[in-house]
Amino acid sequence: MIAIWEGFLKAIQLIFTLDPEVLEITGRTLVISTSSTIIAGLICLPLGSLIHFNNFHGKRTLINLIQTFYSVPTVAVGLIIFLLFSRSGPLGFLELLFTPQVMVIGQVILISPIMLGLVIAALSGVDKAAHETAVAIGASQFQATTIVIREARYAIYSALIMGFGRAISEVGLALMVGGNIRGYTRVMTTAISLETSKGDIVLSIALGIVLISLALIINFSLSRLQQRWK
Repeated sequence: MIAIWEGFLKAIQLIFTLDPEVLEITGRTLVISTSSTIIAGLICLPLGSLIHFNNFHGKRTLINLIQTFYSVPTVAVGLIIFLLFSRSGPLGFLELLFTPQVMVIGQVILISPIMLGLVIAALSGVDKAAHETAVAIGASQFQATTIVIREARYAIYSALIMGFGRAISEVGLALMVGGNIRGYTRVMTTAISLETSKGDIVLSIALGIVLISLALIINFSLSRLQQRWK
């Protein structure tokens, strides 16, 4: 117990003295997760709008399928990405395996179903009268869609935050396709896993504190947005 407490104190010291390794790993984690969230958002917002505002055969089935992928294991996505980008895979010629770029691609695929489903749910939560009224007074389909998106903005922000939270906390995919290379692809979750297995609990605790702090910020932001949405 004393050893754990001493490790905790040393971890706090690493954070407050701005330890270079802690800063490097945290910065890389934020860049990769933020990039993934932005790219997924740029894909999911128009795609979610397209699905919501159009009626077609199999729409309900498609939405159910999207929701099914909410809980897809990160290692399953990691395996698919690994097979695609390995040297013998169809995209192996790009030589992206064990790079930050392929980690971003993997996280985009991982979080897109969650963000897409939440965007559709957010748009569905807006009163249909808003869209119908906009069209009735002469607004184009694009303008009417923009009005509905504006009405659902807080719920859409929540979708982005949820996607970011999922991206920053996953470990299986990052480990499989990133390789946990020091100074290149090592992120907080993979570093915690590695350092703990090596017995370096000080760095693990420091990164764990940072990761938990980010999770608290994410949850607080999500709670505030949900209150404003209501």
